[in-house]
Amino acid sequence: MKSDRATDTRDHLLATGTDIILGKGFAAAGLAEILGAAGVPKGSFYHYFDSKEGYGVALLERYFAESLARIDRLLADRMFDGRSKLEHYFAGWTAEPGQADSCGNRCLAVKLSGEVCDLSDDMRRALEAGMGRVTERLAAIIVLGRADGSIAAGPEAAQLAGALYQLWLGSALIAKVRHSAEPFVIARRGTATLLGLKER
Repeated sequence: MKSDRATDTRDHLLATGTDIILGKGFAAAGLAEILGAAGVPKGSFYHYFDSKEGYGVALLERYFAESLARIDRLLADRMFDGRSKLEHYFAGWTAEPGQADSCGNRCLAVKLSGEVCDLSDDMRRALEAGMGRVTERLAAIIVLGRADGSIAAGPEAAQLAGALYQLWLGSALIAKVRHSAEPFVIARRGTATLLGLKER
């Protein structure tokens, strides 16, 4: 079992690297820069990660674990019906591109999906697995929404959840290219259409 200090150092390396990689991408972020910013010697890095690729996998696993924890809290919140839970989740994607809290600036899935899939099959698989788990959570919200009457009956929940996630992921990429929030407006309308609801 790892000590608390070892766990803290590992997480500090991941948090530091996340900030740097969100700014410049995975390939352009050197280990020396990450280690220097974290104040951790090079030898310690290889105590926690076998390679930069392994570090990238750990970055994505950490990112998706945090994302899933947020969705699980939303799932457990009894103040919202299913539709409101979906709206709340996707509202977190819609800050203006270029702002510090915009999806393009804080979402590793958006930042790395176009970059690393041809560079690392392990990182591609980590992205695929993480996206799959997010989609499963969204499907669970759709099932709840149909049970409470806030979401109409329609396509199978997993299929619909996949379509919604792909819609918003694509919108985040386009918003980043255009430096515009308009793709999110379109995504919101598309979401209402897919759910068979009037936009509110």
